[in-house]
Amino acid sequence: MKLVVPVKLLPTPEQATALESTLRACNAAACDVATTARQIDCYRNYDLRKHTYQGIKTEYRLGAQAAQHVIKKVADAHATLTANIRAGNLGKAGSKRRRRAEVSPIGFRWNAAQPYDARMLSWHHDTRTVSIWTIAGRLKDVAYTGSADQIKTVATSKIGESDLVYRDGMWFLHATVEVVEAPMYEPDGFLGVDMGVVNIAYDSDGNRYAGTRLNGYRRRQARLRARLQEKGTKSAKRLLARRNKKEARHAANVNHRIAKTIVTEAARTGRGIAVEDLTAIRDRVRLRKPQRVTLHSWSFHQLGSFLAYKTRRAGVPLVEVDPRYTSQACNGCGHRDRRNRPDQETFHCRSCGVVAHADHNAALNIAKRGVESWGAVNRPHAAPPRSQREVDPQARPFSGG
Repeated sequence: MKLVVPVKLLPTPEQATALESTLRACNAAACDVATTARQIDCYRNYDLRKHTYQGIKTEYRLGAQAAQHVIKKVADAHATLTANIRAGNLGKAGSKRRRRAEVSPIGFRWNAAQPYDARMLSWHHDTRTVSIWTIAGRLKDVAYTGSADQIKTVATSKIGESDLVYRDGMWFLHATVEVVEAPMYEPDGFLGVDMGVVNIAYDSDGNRYAGTRLNGYRRRQARLRARLQEKGTKSAKRLLARRNKKEARHAANVNHRIAKTIVTEAARTGRGIAVEDLTAIRDRVRLRKPQRVTLHSWSFHQLGSFLAYKTRRAGVPLVEVDPRYTSQACNGCGHRDRRNRPDQETFHCRSCGVVAHADHNAALNIAKRGVESWGAVNRPHAAPPRSQREVDPQARPFSGG
């Protein structure tokens, strides 16, 4: 499987100047290529090379590989834009935003990431340095650093294409590496994980993950954003951008820790992991206005993607199941009633009288559906137990977040 591993570059001031000049030149060239592509209505990579390759190579002092990567970057950006337009992500047909996207050339910031391949970048793991191409010549002995896991991964894995990234005054290389997947084992049951707004995750063992604390952090950030937006000065806008990135990094770090804990526990006990299929949940649910902010800041998709790649690395089976009625059905007797959940936290079965935390009850239901899903896919001719035949989850194998 492929992973993207970021490492931080530690260039000298002279090296940083060369890297900045290179990034500016590559993205200025990309803007020119995008303008030409719009004018001649040509967006295929190899066709676009015939019209732009020699020109940007000469004008911006780009090497052969760099020029080709610039053209491919424009072609890929147009493919992404086209997909977003077709999906309706830029508004309905005829809307101002969509019309502007359809007729305007794609723009690239000066610090947009630039791809590097093995001809432009070489790694020296013994000295923790890289040799990297720039328009000022080859820079040798540019130091890099990272966490122990990042350093080990780039040193022991096959490295493919890497992206040169400038962010918040720092330089990074995002290296794409090939890592070996662990063989998937036959699970002895499933650990159900209920993802929610109040509690980001709650598993069927009764463990609660980052609920009140993270939501409190997000509410504080929302109040600060509101004050800065109301102020509206240039410095306020700079602080807004900085805070947005800080909150995103914090949420990603929390999701990484949650996913790692869940996968480690499942692997330790020989179980698989079952999660809900929450595709398009923002379009499916209707909430009051105060709840919408919480829902739209809920990074369940990111947590799902972290679980997907961590389980593949560990060989832990992962399935997603139908989320319908998991919060209304009793995990003990199977009785389903909307009145079983009198409030957000409490589950009280009106049939058998069991009382439990609502998220824990839902996680137990998800775990049961995971068992049935795994059996239906991997043992299709084996009859499930009677208790499982009473549930109709319409589950399917997990597709990656």
